[in-house]
Amino acid sequence: MTISVPDHPQRSPLGRRRILGWLYQGLLVAGVALIAYVAIGNLYANLAARGLKLGFDFLWQEAGFEIAFHLIPYTASDNYWRVFLIGITNTLLVTVLAIAASTVLGFAIGIAQLSSNWTVSRAARIYVEVVRNLPQLLHILIWYNVALRALPPPRAAHSLGDAAYLSNRGIYIPSLTTDRPGLLALSILLALILALVLFRSLTSYAERTGRTVNAWLPAFAVLVALPALAIVLSGAQVSFSVPHLRGFNFVGGWVIVPEVVALVLAMAIYNAAFIGELVRASIESVNKGQREASAAIGFGWWQTLRFIVIPQAVRVLLPPLSNQYLNILKGSSLAVAIGYPDLVGVFTGISINQTGRAIEIVAMTMGVYLAISLLIGALINLFNRMTRIVER
Repeated sequence: MTISVPDHPQRSPLGRRRILGWLYQGLLVAGVALIAYVAIGNLYANLAARGLKLGFDFLWQEAGFEIAFHLIPYTASDNYWRVFLIGITNTLLVTVLAIAASTVLGFAIGIAQLSSNWTVSRAARIYVEVVRNLPQLLHILIWYNVALRALPPPRAAHSLGDAAYLSNRGIYIPSLTTDRPGLLALSILLALILALVLFRSLTSYAERTGRTVNAWLPAFAVLVALPALAIVLSGAQVSFSVPHLRGFNFVGGWVIVPEVVALVLAMAIYNAAFIGELVRASIESVNKGQREASAAIGFGWWQTLRFIVIPQAVRVLLPPLSNQYLNILKGSSLAVAIGYPDLVGVFTGISINQTGRAIEIVAMTMGVYLAISLLIGALINLFNRMTRIVER
């Protein structure tokens, strides 16, 4: 009787490919780690040869220079950490304003290109072709040097109802001042978030049930009532300041410096041309039969656009729109050309020259831009999940 011993089972091709995949990935990680080790060792050797060292102790040193525009209190005796925070807030200010303005204008331009009115569609198309083929830096310089610098001096400023003034030193508007600005800012931010959530919930309820619900009034009430309630309960002192001319300049109120206005206008107009093209392409990606079906059941042009076309076009629009928002963030670094103290201009530029800590400052700047970019991407993904169409 012969007993046959089975051979060792052969490994499947799938198992071999998996092992080779892990092997290649391990070799890649090891190679990257080796390159990083050599680069860091070379960096420390070069720093030691020049008597330098890495560290962030300079952040607590006195900066010793003034900053023309800042959203948080600052004096020349403050440290570089405060300069870093001012650079972040100034960058966020122009980025958020430019994103909001370019989105609104871009949607209008994209829809106008599809208008049945020949004049409107051609004008929108000419706008896109002219604006997007000029460098963004040129837009900024034109708005700063040609448009805003041509405004009159403060004594001959353009008045808007004796409450706001336009001059070559900026736009002066009334302002609310309080002894607890942090509390006021936090309450406004919380009220804005709650108002958006309430508005979204009420509109979703109306679409789900078919009932008519006024979502604007409750959202606006929350937006106004919550900061007012926080001020009353905390006992904060609030005063209203109106700008008025004294001597050669205005005092009181809040001034929006020309650099902010020029930067936001230029970035909004430039990026709106790209967003307009994205909107046009995403709307055209929706099947024409969708619009014909909505017209057949009695929907008007606006109802078709709002309830039928845009919800489907958003799925195509959001990924490239996210990239355009990232371009707006990175394009804000061009503010250094007109002297606006953003993160690159006031921290990476001036602080490096005074401290010599180029590696630390560049690393911090890179970290900030990376964090803001990831935040923008996360918010776009969140909005995408909130507005997605659930298919059965």
